[in-house]
Amino acid sequence: MMKGQLREFYVIIERDEDGYYIGEVPQLKGCYTQGETLDELMINIKEVIELCLEDEENNTLSKFVGIQKVSI
Repeated sequence: MMKGQLREFYVIIERDEDGYYIGEVPQLKGCYTQGETLDELMINIKEVIELCLEDEENNTLSKFVGIQKVSI
């Protein structure tokens, strides 16, 4: 990646039973974290994305397609 080039990632955000926000980046295997607030979650997710990208040769990027709601 060239210096100054931005990469964008989608973050799926959920809230657990204790009120913590859980964020996961589906494009990066094992890339997830949590925070007590959305602001804290965003700080944490940026840090974990950087860590995952450092190990990018062992982490295959997948293309995020989308989210589909299913009723059963």
